[in-house]
Amino acid sequence: MMVIAIVIVLAIFSIGLFGLLLAGAKRQGAAIFDHSFGFGMVIGAVTDFLDTLGIGSFVVSTAIFQASHYLKDERQLPGTLNTMHAIPTAFEAFFFVTAVTVDPVTLISLVLAATIGALVGSEVMTKLNQRWVQLIMAGALIVTALLMAAKLLGLISLLGVANQATGLVGWKLIAGIVGNFILGLLMSAGVGLYAPCMVMVYFLGLTPIAAFPIMMLSCALLMPISSVNFIRHDRVDYRGLFGIILGGILGVVVAATLVKSLSLTALSWLIVLVSCWTAFSLWQTAQRQKNALS
Repeated sequence: MMVIAIVIVLAIFSIGLFGLLLAGAKRQGAAIFDHSFGFGMVIGAVTDFLDTLGIGSFVVSTAIFQASHYLKDERQLPGTLNTMHAIPTAFEAFFFVTAVTVDPVTLISLVLAATIGALVGSEVMTKLNQRWVQLIMAGALIVTALLMAAKLLGLISLLGVANQATGLVGWKLIAGIVGNFILGLLMSAGVGLYAPCMVMVYFLGLTPIAAFPIMMLSCALLMPISSVNFIRHDRVDYRGLFGIILGGILGVVVAATLVKSLSLTALSWLIVLVSCWTAFSLWQTAQRQKNALS
């Protein structure tokens, strides 16, 4: 019964977000099918394909945007990241969240905490100027790169080797709720939730496999919610956005249905390096803006 309810909620959120994006694009005079639609499909297919395989989409998307100078205003980066990946992430949840059993109280409370955190965080992010957004994104990329490196070195998985629990109670449940609220807050600033959420649930004693429905449902629900604020404050770049969404959905379907086993270690290390390079690039840009104003 809970699985059916989750699927219905994800469908409602996805349809609602798509409607808001259509309205936002119309308000800004942006076309659904523009000259960037094809390139957007490529971006979405690549980034959400990798996200479905557990690499994450924010780092790769930010790197592509930086390298191609895709965004005209980097204040729109957090909002564009959240809106472009929200619907494909819901498709990820459709594929994977029903495959693992987690205590319903633990799952629902942690997911709701992340969603509320993202709503608060998105409101804060819409108030920041371009330089602060660049600095926050640079820091987010460094944190993500460090967590990805720790995961590749096996340090994160070691935390959950002996864990057997599929639910949290008492102070551990409270700690999980507070922790996921903070991670949702950071997600709206561009910090990917997957790796830090995995570390948190391992520390709290959950079995490693239990992290996946918590991570995926948290992102699938918080991204549409946080997107509302970004759309309302016009912090979304609509150029090629609908192509990115379509490409992202196709990337998720391909990764979930066709890829059974694929060695991603070398690619993951490459993305760690790209993440560090992109963070340095954003920091340099922010410093140039500071010097120009001084």
